[in-house]
Amino acid sequence: ARYHPRAGHKDQLRMAPNIRSTQQGIDPMTSGSIPHPQGKKGRILSGIQPTGNLHLGNYLGAIRNWAAMQTDYQCLFCIVDMHAITIWQEPAELARATREVAAGYIAAGLDPATNTLFVQSHVPAHAQLAWIFNCVARMGWLNRMTQFKDKAGKNREAASSGLYVYPNLMAADILVYKATHVPVGEDQKQHLELARDIAQKFNNDYGIELFPLPEPVIQGPGMRVMSLRDGTKKMSKSDPSAYSRINMTDSEDDIAQKIRKATTDPEPLPGTVEGLENRPEASNLLNIYAALTDRTLAEVLVETEGWQFSQFKTRLTEAAVGVLGPITAEMQRLMADPAEIDSILKRGADSANEIASAVLKEAYSAVGFLPSDR
Repeated sequence: ARYHPRAGHKDQLRMAPNIRSTQQGIDPMTSGSIPHPQGKKGRILSGIQPTGNLHLGNYLGAIRNWAAMQTDYQCLFCIVDMHAITIWQEPAELARATREVAAGYIAAGLDPATNTLFVQSHVPAHAQLAWIFNCVARMGWLNRMTQFKDKAGKNREAASSGLYVYPNLMAADILVYKATHVPVGEDQKQHLELARDIAQKFNNDYGIELFPLPEPVIQGPGMRVMSLRDGTKKMSKSDPSAYSRINMTDSEDDIAQKIRKATTDPEPLPGTVEGLENRPEASNLLNIYAALTDRTLAEVLVETEGWQFSQFKTRLTEAAVGVLGPITAEMQRLMADPAEIDSILKRGADSANEIASAVLKEAYSAVGFLPSDR
C-alpha cells in the first residue's frame, strides 16, 4: 500500500524556496558530479541478499532480466550482506553464501568486465548515507512499510532495529550511485517509493538538486516465480521444504525429482490463459516453462493444450536442465576458486567506491558536515 507524506507539514516535507520543484523532476543524466557513460539510458542498481541458496525465482525473476539490461544501462549489482544481517546469519555461512551469489551472478551472464559487481559492506558510503536518511525519513513512513510487518510477524518487539530501518539503507544503496532505474518486483515497489520520497525530501530540505527520483523497471514473464508446493506463495529460500524451490546449484536429478513432486491438479492443461483461472499450481509451472523457453504463456498453451501433467513435467524438466545445467557447472567452477571471485569483487568495490564516495561528499556538504580533508 502506498503511503502519502503530507507535503505541507514541516516534519514531513519542508519546501525550500531556492530550488526548482522536484515534482518537475531532476535530470539524473546531468545532476551532480557523476556523469553516466555516453550512449547509456541511465544507471541501474540492484542486489540480492546472500541468505540461503540462489534459486530459480532469483534467476528468472531478477538475474536473467539484469543480464538483458547490461547493454543499455550502466549496471551496478551488489550482494547486500548488510541487509542480510537484519536477521541473524551464521558468520561462516554468510561469507560462503556471499561468494555463491557472486558466482551465480557471473555464471548467469552478468559480465564483470562491463558491470560493477561488488559486496555492499565493501562500500562504506552505503551505511554513511543511510544514517543521513535515517534522519530524513519520517517514522510514519516506516510504520507503513508492509514488509517489516510481514518479516517481524507477531513478535515485533523482538525484531532488530535494523529490520525496521533497512528501507532507509535500501534508499541509500540506490541513491549513493544516483541510480536512475531500479529493477523491482511487486514486493519491492513500496521501498522504491520510499527511496523517491527520501530523495525528494532531502533535495527540498537542503535546497539542492542532488538526488534523482529513480524509476522502476518492471520485469516481464517469470518475474514472480511461485513455490512448487503451493502456487499461491512466492518461491523462497526460507521455505522449510527443499521441494518448494529449484536451486541454481541443484543437479539434473534434483531438478527432475523436484518437478516430479511439484503440486498439481487432476485436470489436463488448458489451451487458453483464461482456462488457468483458479489453478495456481498449473499457472505457476506453465509460467516457469514460458520463461525458460523465452515465450509467452499464450504461446506455450498452444503447445501443451490437453496434456496431462506427467507429460508436461517431462518437457519442463528438459527446459529447466537445459537452462540451469551450464549455470550450475560454471558456479561450481567459480566456487572452487574463491580467489578469483574475491578478485572480481575487489575490482567491483573499487569502481563502486569511486562513484559512491563522490556522491557522499556532495551529501555531506549539503548537510553541513565539516570536510575531513581540510
